[in-house]
Amino acid sequence: MTETSAAPARSKEVMIVLPGLMLAMMLAMLDNMIVGTAMPRIVGELNGLEYFTWVTTAYVLGTTVSTPIWGKLGDLYGRKNIFLGSIVIFLVGSALCGMAGSALFGGVDGGMTELIAFRAVQGLGAGGLIVGVMAIIGDLVPPRERGQYQGIMAAIMSLAMIAGPLAGGFITDHLDWRWAFYVNLPLGGIALAWLFLKLDLPKRRTEHRIDWLGAAVLTVGITALVLLTSWGGQSHGYPWGSWQIISLGVLAVVSLALFVPIERRAPEPIMPLHVFKDRNFNLISWIGFLLGFAMFGAISFLPLFQQTVQGSTATNSGLLLLPMMGAAMVVSLFVGRAITKTGKYKIYPVLGGVGMAAGMYLLSLMDVHTPAWQTGVFIAVLGLGMGFLMQTTMLIAQNSVEQKDLGVASSASTFFRSIGGSFGVALFGAVFNNHLTSSLTEKFGAEAGKMVSSGGQMSPAALADLPPAIKTGFLDSLAGAISGVFVWALIFAVLVPVLAVFVKEVPLRGGNEPTPEPEPAAVL
Repeated sequence: MTETSAAPARSKEVMIVLPGLMLAMMLAMLDNMIVGTAMPRIVGELNGLEYFTWVTTAYVLGTTVSTPIWGKLGDLYGRKNIFLGSIVIFLVGSALCGMAGSALFGGVDGGMTELIAFRAVQGLGAGGLIVGVMAIIGDLVPPRERGQYQGIMAAIMSLAMIAGPLAGGFITDHLDWRWAFYVNLPLGGIALAWLFLKLDLPKRRTEHRIDWLGAAVLTVGITALVLLTSWGGQSHGYPWGSWQIISLGVLAVVSLALFVPIERRAPEPIMPLHVFKDRNFNLISWIGFLLGFAMFGAISFLPLFQQTVQGSTATNSGLLLLPMMGAAMVVSLFVGRAITKTGKYKIYPVLGGVGMAAGMYLLSLMDVHTPAWQTGVFIAVLGLGMGFLMQTTMLIAQNSVEQKDLGVASSASTFFRSIGGSFGVALFGAVFNNHLTSSLTEKFGAEAGKMVSSGGQMSPAALADLPPAIKTGFLDSLAGAISGVFVWALIFAVLVPVLAVFVKEVPLRGGNEPTPEPEPAAVL
């Protein structure tokens, strides 16, 4: 097996296109953070509280479903035009979201339905942004030198996670909520124009047809999985034993079971199964799943703890994440340079897994008396672990496949992390609700526990009106429930360094070295 189109290091060319790639990455990560802060204002104006969660679900669904397809299309037809197309779709979706419920579409009536549909369009475009950025870097730079650039992108992701809530708070307080979407247009326009003019990649043509059947079956299976994890056991969804959830589970299993024989017969499969024959690719896919499961599932509860238990404002809770994101940013840049200099990478996912597990353990110790500075130290430890993992998982996945499968490797890495995050949010949400309800019931009785755990008393204004004894008991129960989430996250986090130990140190390819024969898969 030989490298089909290994690219020589073109540092000057990479630096020319890097600003456009950084903007595209910023768009992908920034959007959800800004919109999340603006959602209460949006729901209030469009009168759609009962459909609140669908706004997020539609975006996640569009992103997850399209990620593998964008990666494969780039492999087939060339990265540049496919990537620019994903930016265009994302910007069109952003503009439509900003116009939802406006006079152009008939006013507020039906505005929430329009927003949900347009968020799905936006998500379809977003699915190609992160995959495209990482795959383009893979086209321009050989694996040995790729770490430092992917480290920069990991730092951009961390920066976006800090800037998003702050920008969302400013837009919500000082501008119309529609600017939470319109802000994407100038940034995306600059990225689009810059990459159109500056990006020069090899053009590819293929005689094979697109694997439409495989793409359709995969889309059905992923959609069923995302909806199952979004709705199952949630107050806004259905009980786990309901026919709706069982039907989604059956549909997901059947679709994904059919997907395997379809891909084996397809001339150009949307997800080539041969990449899973490589041991490192298999291991890093599981590590990515666990990373998303533990990290995204648990981190979503940090703002709740900071705002409700510690009394921070929504804007300040974004600032309080600085220790985590700052640590992740610094470590990502360090690891990227170290990998480029030494060509060694195996130790970093091991260290990252240990750091992430340590952070989860420390966060599981929090209670109602934990001061904000101590929480900052705990999440800084978690950030250190994230910094070791964020770009090395992508690098190892890309180094495990041929150049022609680079887009598939990039999209698979992103895909497994996203699916892990969806499962994590669902599981930890159920853990949180059960723990909180049982604790409140024990303290205040069944009716009081049911009333408070329903969410009606969790806003800072509502908490201020509670009698001191009830407020103290509620905050104690809430802190205990959130700590319980981190205990469960720790269980999954400790598996990351265990799996990382079995990753084989395959030399990172330079510009002309052949791709090594794949190691037999150890985990599948």
